[in-house]
Amino acid sequence: MEYQAKYITDDIKLSCYQDKFFKSDIIFEHHMLIWFISGETKIVQAEGTYMFQKGDIFLIPRNQLATIINYPKDGLPHQTVVMHLTTDWLRNFYDKIQVKSKTVAEQKIRHYNNHPLLQSCLSSLIPYFDMTELPENIANLKITEAVSILRSIDPDLDNMLANFEEPGKINLTDYMEKNFMFNMPMERFGYLTGRSLTTFKRDFKKAFDTTPQKWLTKKRLELAHYHLLEKKRKPIDVCYEVGFENLSHFSFAFKKHFGYAPTALLGARH
Repeated sequence: MEYQAKYITDDIKLSCYQDKFFKSDIIFEHHMLIWFISGETKIVQAEGTYMFQKGDIFLIPRNQLATIINYPKDGLPHQTVVMHLTTDWLRNFYDKIQVKSKTVAEQKIRHYNNHPLLQSCLSSLIPYFDMTELPENIANLKITEAVSILRSIDPDLDNMLANFEEPGKINLTDYMEKNFMFNMPMERFGYLTGRSLTTFKRDFKKAFDTTPQKWLTKKRLELAHYHLLEKKRKPIDVCYEVGFENLSHFSFAFKKHFGYAPTALLGARH
């Protein structure tokens, strides 16, 4: 993978993937504002799949599981400007304006398609990525500008950005049934369900009567089987979206579980 990143600060970067394809399962530690310069991204979350491409601007909320698949497009690399809205920065911002969240906003990706003010703000960052010396406080000013624009065009956004609560203990069964396709360390699943790793494993055993890894593998393979047979999708497209890291591992696990290779379902009728 040929990946390049240029930074103004740790919180503002120009990201570029030259390869044909890049996939990652991640949890967003901070809210992320992203402007697409070129390429295409598929973001798979529990509630749905999103496609983004040139000109799109979107905000991804923190503490959300997702599978990210990046592609070049039209002969151009996958290139984005990414702005991290960290909890520390947002606390400081909202302390100054004395605005607090009223209700917990729905934690879904927010799309600001080709908005001229946001596009102007984010595109104005491009010259700074090639500078060795930057104007003092420029990053803070640019993040402030971006958040101010977001708040003006999205009145409910404060309910998400000004909410600093960490995940509390939630129903483990419901959460895992909804998010099993994301290939996360068990510590992360524990954190997102409000548990230590030890408590997570103990509660998981009580809920499912098996280990997390065995249950996750079985659920992912069953979902893959459904997509291959019912949706007529290709193994290469399915394996990444159900939580496998590569096609060879997926094919091996699939054949071991079902007794035949995933390619055996190509063209199969149900």
